Amino acid sequence: MSLPKRVVLVGPMGAGKSTIGRMLARELGYRFLDSDRIIEERCGANIPWIFDVEGEDGFRQRETAMLSELAGEAETVLATGGGAVMRPENHPLLKQDAVVIYLRTSIEQQVERTRKDRNRPLLQNDDPEGVLRRLFAIRDPLYTELADIIMYTDRKSPRLVVRQLVNRLNPKTPRQQRQVRKEGRNHV
Repeated sequence: MSLPKRVVLVGPMGAGKSTIGRMLARELGYRFLDSDRIIEERCGANIPWIFDVEGEDGFRQRETAMLSELAGEAETVLATGGGAVMRPENHPLLKQDAVVIYLRTSIEQQVERTRKDRNRPLLQNDDPEGVLRRLFAIRDPLYTELADIIMYTDRKSPRLVVRQLVNRLNPKTPRQQRQVRKEGRNHV
């Protein structure tokens, strides 16, 4: 079994897409790309500023253009923004020549991981936990539908998650390969 052409990480804010993505890319010998960071670099502005000036729809248009551009990149691990799954036109761009991994985490973990982060415009209000719950209810089915692998990240170190993902992406022993085939949709 060979490695996929590219790996795409989807999931909510605070799931660890950037941290795990960097480590996974290094482990696979791939290049790491973060769609949000690339958008910020090209705009010369951070995401909250883009949301302020262009609104969420303006940001989502930029995101779709970025995903379209990056869909052809081989040997990459791509961390996407949490809302990338919201536009149906993004779905084939995420799946193109890729294994899509849903980094799933609890609302409690999201709250803990994002509570001090001011670079998340959707959470800059009086009830960030309520926002995370509403977003999860809408987005979780989309993440699940797109995912080839669902990896639970709660109470796991990034290093453990990466090790488990590498084993799923490229099982080395015949026993590991049989186990992956037996499990079908690789829920870990």
